[in-house]
Amino acid sequence: MKFLEFIAFRILVAIFWLLPFWVIYLLSDLLFFVLYYVVKYRRAVAYDNLRKCFPDKSDQEINKMNKEFFHHLIDITFESVKGMSISKRHIQKRYVLKNTEVINSYYNENKSVMCLTSHYGNWEYGILGTDLGIKHQAVALYLPLSNKFSERYGLKRRRRFGMQMVEVSKTREIFANIPPKPVAIIMAADQSPANVEKAFKIKFLNRPTACLYGPEAYAKKVGLPILYLKISKLKRGYYSLEFERLIELPKDLEAGEVTKIYFNRLEKDILEKPEYWLWSHRRWKHNLDNYKIE
Repeated sequence: MKFLEFIAFRILVAIFWLLPFWVIYLLSDLLFFVLYYVVKYRRAVAYDNLRKCFPDKSDQEINKMNKEFFHHLIDITFESVKGMSISKRHIQKRYVLKNTEVINSYYNENKSVMCLTSHYGNWEYGILGTDLGIKHQAVALYLPLSNKFSERYGLKRRRRFGMQMVEVSKTREIFANIPPKPVAIIMAADQSPANVEKAFKIKFLNRPTACLYGPEAYAKKVGLPILYLKISKLKRGYYSLEFERLIELPKDLEAGEVTKIYFNRLEKDILEKPEYWLWSHRRWKHNLDNYKIE
């Protein structure tokens, strides 16, 4: 069964390689209608998240954000499949890097950096395009797929423009053995933590939120400067990544401060354009009633 799933995926990638983007977006519009209005895939989950994060918004406004989010979600799903065959020239055109002098200045000082990002915009294009425009070796931590055939193929295609992919299970090893040549370790820090006891608890988007412990713990232990990756959607199918200095000396901060600074910065982007964040994820599945919120 796993092999058949892999063959079906390879056929889909081949079809998308042949299709121009305008056809892909027509298919995206069609699938959006089916999933949102007929199947109603995770529509209630996203609506509930939006409703609780934006209590002052009207139902009309929440429904509009929900529709815009799902339209974007289908777009980036199709863009990710197309990304398996996209050329270097096209990814550089569709994923533009800005402020590279910020991160490159650390390379010139022979310093590795930690880059915190989120499931905002198109993160798969980020995997393909980030290493092309910076001096550091980019290293992205990822969750492996259950289908090992698709896993091997996906890694090969995602690595082809220079990104180094490392399983999250090897995070400790990566930070314990940072190479002498500077690297940029990229971590998506907006997921819901598996261990709520170790998690930092803060207020995020008007809600008590459990946050991953790892990014702050590793940043403070190793002392790497932290950059924020600001993702913007310029228009349909086109994105930009802007490097921002976030925290220069994480070791000097109190426990929880790194996490709060990151989430405050992420919140600013989400409030500006909420439809580009991953609202269908069960982000607030932990009950935090008995915990202190920082």
